[in-house]
Amino acid sequence: MPLKIVGDARPNSFEFETEALIKASGFREYDARWWFGHAGSTQPPDLNLIGVQALGMGLGTLIRRLGAGPDIVTGHDFRSYSLAIKLALVSGLMAAGAKVKDIGLALSPMAYFAQFALDAASVAMVTASHNDNGWTGVKMGAARPLTFGPEEMSALKQIVLSSDFDLAGGGCYDFVAGFRETYLDDLTQDKRIARKIRVVAACGNGTAGAFAPQALERIGCEVIPLDVELDHSFPRYNPNPEDMQMLHAIRDKVLETGADVGLGFDGDGDRCGVVDNEGNEIFADKVGVMLARDISSQHPGSTFVVDVKSTGLFNTDSVLRGNGAKTDYWKTGHSYIKRRVAELGAVAGFEKSGHFFFNPPIGRGYDDGLITAIAICEMLDRNPRNSMADLYRALPLTFGTPTMSPHCADDVKYGVVDRVVADFQAMQRAGKTFAGQKIADLITVNGVRVVAEDGTWGLVRASSNKPELVVVVESPTSSDRRRQMFEAVDAVLRRSPEVGAYNQTF
Repeated sequence: MPLKIVGDARPNSFEFETEALIKASGFREYDARWWFGHAGSTQPPDLNLIGVQALGMGLGTLIRRLGAGPDIVTGHDFRSYSLAIKLALVSGLMAAGAKVKDIGLALSPMAYFAQFALDAASVAMVTASHNDNGWTGVKMGAARPLTFGPEEMSALKQIVLSSDFDLAGGGCYDFVAGFRETYLDDLTQDKRIARKIRVVAACGNGTAGAFAPQALERIGCEVIPLDVELDHSFPRYNPNPEDMQMLHAIRDKVLETGADVGLGFDGDGDRCGVVDNEGNEIFADKVGVMLARDISSQHPGSTFVVDVKSTGLFNTDSVLRGNGAKTDYWKTGHSYIKRRVAELGAVAGFEKSGHFFFNPPIGRGYDDGLITAIAICEMLDRNPRNSMADLYRALPLTFGTPTMSPHCADDVKYGVVDRVVADFQAMQRAGKTFAGQKIADLITVNGVRVVAEDGTWGLVRASSNKPELVVVVESPTSSDRRRQMFEAVDAVLRRSPEVGAYNQTF
């Protein structure tokens, strides 16, 4: 009799202990995220451990059908429930014949590295990344260094929700002891900086606290730790370097200690946020421009991939143009950018969220916040006469916003974005002005990026991993134009009553 998959089950009931609860909405564009709950939470869960076991059966079935073979790496982030979820996932994988190589507590990039180091085609990393406590999820792949995209996620969803499992048996489990040291050794091999750099390493009490300070010390940095103690209650703030609360905390520590740079890492260590020595919180897309300048000076003619939330400077910066650099704007999402970097043979890819991807000779194509941190330190080392603030000031001035996310339920958010895209297309066809100017361009590869005649732009897209929309605005001319564009974009959004309050504005 096939396992019974349900989309709703009440905790503390017979059904919850005997049926696989796994809501369909948790299968997202390029990874999986569910509300699992935690002690004291009242929100009903989207997932139980039997549901996680079913997910493992489905994933084990899928990697075989994809021809990836049975070998798979697993790891888990530092949350109170992540180990239990991973072990439930492992039991399902083994039932489907998977040969599991478990690296234990890990960063997501450590799991990606393990695919290479342990010669396993597939990966299943249990993490909710930067999501609030109570969330869980799995980042998956079956062709290193890539992670699943919509096609694989749709196939996995169909297998799991229909109980279409190939339970071949014959699976096995191998715990890989001491892999943290193997990862740190690989990260820091032949990486030594001559310049004495004082670095605030901020980890938000997340998993990176067990990795980032040690990696930076090994390359020669003086590390000033900030919230590096592992504490899965996240007592100060969520470990998310795109969140202004975390960035403000890094800024305060940098100014207090006179550090050369502040580096912040998210809950699973695949993203890095930056604060300069004067306390300026540098959005990750601007950090990407700085790194692209540095990389293209060493590798002229480099190709870069950036997401649609990123600054327009990648196309207009005179230094990048002088170095012959070319930039491709692509869909937001770590799987999308990772895949595009591989397709184009780009030297690097940058996301405004802080996911940076480096191909050889810098990295192996996946996103790793520690590789990004090391690249930033090496950039400073190559510019001994300049501070981080000097390098930031050298960029053309633009007026950008943080990533702003109004609430919008998962089951309606894509429909809302479709209506917004249609509204902008109708305005453009009619030759109407928007935010005081004609629409010069509409980029619709991922939601819609509306560009005015002076280069001011606003983006609306659906979040791929939370019940939210994503709004970003930038102006190359003034903060007033930035405000004007934001208010105009927001007015279009407010035509849809399903759009709620923002998590933050500017």
